[in-house]
Amino acid sequence: MSHISSESIFKRHSREQRRVVVTGMGMLTPLGLTLTESWDAVVNGQSGISTITQFDASELDSQIAGEVKNFDPDPFVPKKEQKKMDRFIHFAMAASEMAILDAGLGYDEIAGLRSGALVGVGIGGLPLIERQHEVLTTRGASRITPFFIPACITNLASGQISMRWGLKGPNFSVTSACASGNHSIGEAAKFIMNGEADIMIAGGSEATISPLAAGGFAAMKALSTRNSSPETASRPWDVDRDGFVLSEGAAILVLEDFEHAEKRGARIYGELRGYGVSSDAYHMSAPSPGGEGAARAMKSAITNAYLNVEDIGYINAHGTSTPVGDSIETQAIKSVFGDHAYKLWISSTKSMTGHTLGAAGAIESVFSLMTLTKSVAPPTINLDSPSEDCDLDYVPGVARERNFDHVINNSFGFGGTNACLVFSKINS
Repeated sequence: MSHISSESIFKRHSREQRRVVVTGMGMLTPLGLTLTESWDAVVNGQSGISTITQFDASELDSQIAGEVKNFDPDPFVPKKEQKKMDRFIHFAMAASEMAILDAGLGYDEIAGLRSGALVGVGIGGLPLIERQHEVLTTRGASRITPFFIPACITNLASGQISMRWGLKGPNFSVTSACASGNHSIGEAAKFIMNGEADIMIAGGSEATISPLAAGGFAAMKALSTRNSSPETASRPWDVDRDGFVLSEGAAILVLEDFEHAEKRGARIYGELRGYGVSSDAYHMSAPSPGGEGAARAMKSAITNAYLNVEDIGYINAHGTSTPVGDSIETQAIKSVFGDHAYKLWISSTKSMTGHTLGAAGAIESVFSLMTLTKSVAPPTINLDSPSEDCDLDYVPGVARERNFDHVINNSFGFGGTNACLVFSKINS
């Protein structure tokens, strides 16, 4: 094996940096309201895509989405507080509580100066903006709710979590389109590596299934229009793919200093071992030719993890089901891994969840860690006839079992922003 030649832009310090592990996870997706429900559905190849019910989408070209169904915020947010938060904050509050409890922590253990929150959001409270704009135009500006601004701005997901759990360390948000979740986890990890926090609540949340969001993406011709068969609409790498499916959801991870976690006897899902970012500097929505920018992010993450490309066994791909994006991600993987690209198992869990935008990286990080823990690679569903230029092993149709030591999660966003994470078994 040989080390890859790419230079990481995230040099580890000369002194020994602290290791970051994942000790808790919580999520809600179109596949279920808990981690267990979502994981069971994803390894069984179940689609969470259906016809939009949150509004009348009959005038849109794309009338399908991945909705989080039957979500009740009552167990996570007091009723009197709910009107102060848009749906993406409700999601973040629910996923963070599930994650913190999953980590074996409570308020007394997590509150304080050494804990923080960093939750990424791609768009934020767009549905509330739409509703308040209607109030503005029909009843006047004086009738706008005083909770409008704090309920819709992106950093209030982290802010509300910090208030709920007494987290007095770092508290902010990353917004980098569909890479927001991965960027948030990577940036949060730096606070622990550098000794500025012991615990960070990190992840992503999004809830923008609304007329304005769906109409905007539809106007870009970015969405699938397979309205008569929603469950088959998200079909990464398939020759008949016609765009992504708008979805919603959230996932939160508890990141913790390894020694801190070890001292309290925490269960450890895996280590966040590498983080790589890059910019395409090319186009507002199209990836750079050949996946050059995505490739640099993957190389940087692997270098940052002090691994060889042959050490990686599985990629949870960005894999959105767009004609251009899937092809270019495949080219990027080939350019990074060479012949090893054909030995990798690669899957797109978006084939089942749809594209949750700012939450996608976090949701797929949870699935990547479950792949490490359970030794199961989720399938890519609806991959009936791979595109000629998409010729890698995308685990079509059915999940497969294999022991993995190191996996990568890819996330790429509008604006040419790329973020990749490497997760490893703790002692690998």
